[in-house]
Amino acid sequence: MSRLERRGGKSPLAGAVLVALSLPNQEHSPELMLEELSLLLGSLNVKVLGSSIQKRRAPDPALMVGQGKAEELALFCRSLGARYLVSNERLSPIQKSNLEEMVGVTVWDRPFVIMKIFERRAKTAEARLQVELALTRYELPHLKGLGLQMSRVGAGIGTRGPGETEFERHRRRLERRVREITKKLENVRRQRRLARDRRKKRGFPTVSLVGYTNSGKSTLLRTLSGDTSIVAEDRLFSTLDTAVRRITFPGGGGALFSDTVGFIRELPPGLLAAFRATLEEIREAELLLLILDASDPDALQTYDVIIETLAEINCREMPRLLALNKLDVAASQEVAILALRLRAMGETVVGISALRGDGLPMLLAQVQEVLTLQNPWYARVLST
Repeated sequence: MSRLERRGGKSPLAGAVLVALSLPNQEHSPELMLEELSLLLGSLNVKVLGSSIQKRRAPDPALMVGQGKAEELALFCRSLGARYLVSNERLSPIQKSNLEEMVGVTVWDRPFVIMKIFERRAKTAEARLQVELALTRYELPHLKGLGLQMSRVGAGIGTRGPGETEFERHRRRLERRVREITKKLENVRRQRRLARDRRKKRGFPTVSLVGYTNSGKSTLLRTLSGDTSIVAEDRLFSTLDTAVRRITFPGGGGALFSDTVGFIRELPPGLLAAFRATLEEIREAELLLLILDASDPDALQTYDVIIETLAEINCREMPRLLALNKLDVAASQEVAILALRLRAMGETVVGISALRGDGLPMLLAQVQEVLTLQNPWYARVLST
């Protein structure tokens, strides 16, 4: 069973056709994943021209989709003038190479799209290094799929010896770059560790804001701190670097709040590994403040993604509070039902609007209470 959906006509901008599989026991529906993939491509100024879903028992080892579906996609891409075929499924080097040869357009997969967005958003030297590391590690296994140009034998001055192929030289350059970036990021980790140690010596507890991308974490930190230099935009992955601000509680005292990179469904493992230094800020916090978009129609599924991601970075059992954000645009009745369900799962829930400031005094009071109960020593710190 398969389906083709056309989304408008041809476009002078770069256009893409999306493809996903409907598999047994799939965690997320392919329709939801393609909707999110469309938003991700929008961040790269790529217009989605159409989409296709194929029902299968398992991905095809050679093409991901079946042979007939691949031929159908080739005609579909040609009729729409698409420049890209974008797979929601992670592709092996062989699948990517075979699809490109058969369909006749550039093929991307979901992990590559996310990494391209990270590459575009990265502003600091640290973020750029982390993204480059992820992209380089992604590229290494795909070298053999680059075609005959990678199999030419080198000769002459500057080559490493007779019989060496372009593939071998390029692989060695990438492996050397991975080692260089890894060493630089290890230095970043040491510097972050020293900074955390200094903060702890001064007695400041840390609250880490975590949640799905575009859930309002940066907006919350910007509103709480009053710091307008914090970038808070209505787009995916606007924050890649950790921002830390001291927030004062209504009753006096305060804590350090840190904003981190947002989560997303099926975040590429390479990015999780590359952003290790940044994600350590989450593990070192005394309290996690989960931000969940109350206006999200799939909020409970998004909550599951957040919890799964926390488990992947060994943070699932950390103390936490949950803030239901965007009450200014969410339906009150649906928010009430969502809050009841989350509380039934054991979450302590506070409703807020980070943009308007609704519920923030109550949220800070809850944070202060949890920190104090968690460790009585903080009672002295939070009162100063």
